[in-house]
Order: sequence, then structure tokens, then C-alpha cells
Amino acid sequence: MQSDPSPQTSQSQTHLQAAANVVFVVAGAFAVGIAVSLVGVLLLQLLGISTDAPAVRAVLASLQYVGFGIAAYLYLERRNEWNIVRWRVPGLRDFGWMVGGLVILVAALVGVSVVIQQLGIEVAANQVITTGQQNPIYFLYMIPVTMLFVGPMEELIFRGIVQEKLRRTYGPAVAVVVASAVFAVAHWLALVGSSGGRVASIAVIFVLGAVLALLYERTENLVVVAVVHGLFNSYQFLGQYAIATGLIPGA
Repeated sequence: MQSDPSPQTSQSQTHLQAAANVVFVVAGAFAVGIAVSLVGVLLLQLLGISTDAPAVRAVLASLQYVGFGIAAYLYLERRNEWNIVRWRVPGLRDFGWMVGGLVILVAALVGVSVVIQQLGIEVAANQVITTGQQNPIYFLYMIPVTMLFVGPMEELIFRGIVQEKLRRTYGPAVAVVVASAVFAVAHWLALVGSSGGRVASIAVIFVLGAVLALLYERTENLVVVAVVHGLFNSYQFLGQYAIATGLIPGA
């Protein structure tokens, strides 16, 4: 007679499955995102449209996150796991959390930035920032992109699916830490600079991701976190635009 698997074996299999799901979802999102972006570039080339214009670059940037959305849809539909994404139409309390979450996120950025400056650590720049510094209007084009695509789609992948899958296996504390780490490391290729600078930037993104992860746990509403994420990125783009155009002095 074949014996039933031990509780330890079943638990190990559950943990391995959760880890495999995280890798599959994130890798799949980037694979589909890159594919959609390449299709967009090829179509523009066939139409004879230059990709150098800021508006066109912003459109191309949005395509990666369209790919994220497609990947998330395929994963949730194939596994019939739509119920794992916690979301609802925002109420008055949710709008309060949107405001409070944005304030906390900005405060976290300021706090981490001060610590890094005091330690004399150089951080890497994001490719979006370097592109916008060459043509500041790009920052303004990126505001609707980040509100409509970047915030919602990154949150759907990293909080709605990854964090929730980890939460159901390991509990909320581990889910917040691991999902934030995955979120941070996923930004590695978008950074420009030395390896040390990239590591420092990853640390900053980890802290910001942890704030978003905790906000998701507190509100249990992906819409709140997506809006806060989009608003935070928009705040940064507006600041970079003001610096690049001389409206405010640079650091």
C-alpha cells in the first residue's frame, strides 16, 4: 500500500509551487511586455514613424504595461483565479488612504534619500529620467502613461498576483517582504549606472515597494494602491520636469 505524503512533503510542495508561480508570473509579464513593445516598434517602422519624438516614446513605454495586463489576464483566466485579486470601487475611506498613502510614500522617498546622501552613496538613474532630461516634455507625456498603465499594471502583477499568492502560502509578513524584493529587483534593467548605484537604487525601490505592499494589506483594495503608485510617479515626473526646465533649482 502506498503511504500518503507527509505534512512536511506537502508543505514543501506548496512552497515550491508558490515560488514557481511568482517566477512564472513575473517572467511571463516581462516576456509579453517586451513582445508587445517590439510589435509596436515594428509597426511604427513600417509606417515610417520616427520613435525619437517624446509622444511616440511615451506610447511605446505604455506598450510594455499593456503586455503586463495581457500576461495577468492570461494567467488569471487560465487558472480561474480572478478571486485572488482584492479590489473594489473606492469609497470615501479609500480616497483618504489614497491621500495618506501618497504622503507616506513621498515621506519614505525623502527619508531614504537623506540617509543615502548622508552615507555618500551614489544611486543609479532610471531610463525614464535620463530620457526626460534630454527632452523635458517627455516627463509630461509620461504622466497619463503612469496613471493609466504603469501604476495599475505593475500593481496587478506585483501586489494583486505575486503578493497575494505569497500571502496565501507564507502569510502577510513574508508576502510583503518577498513581493517588495521581487518588485525592486524587477527594476534592475530599467536603471542606468554602476552596479553599486543600481544596488542602492534597488534598496530605495524596495522601501517604496514595501510601503505599497503594506498599503495593499491595510486597504485590501488594489485600486487604492494603483492610484497611489500612479500619483507618486506623476509627482516625480512633475518634479523632474520642473528641474529640467529651470522652474525649480536642481539638487
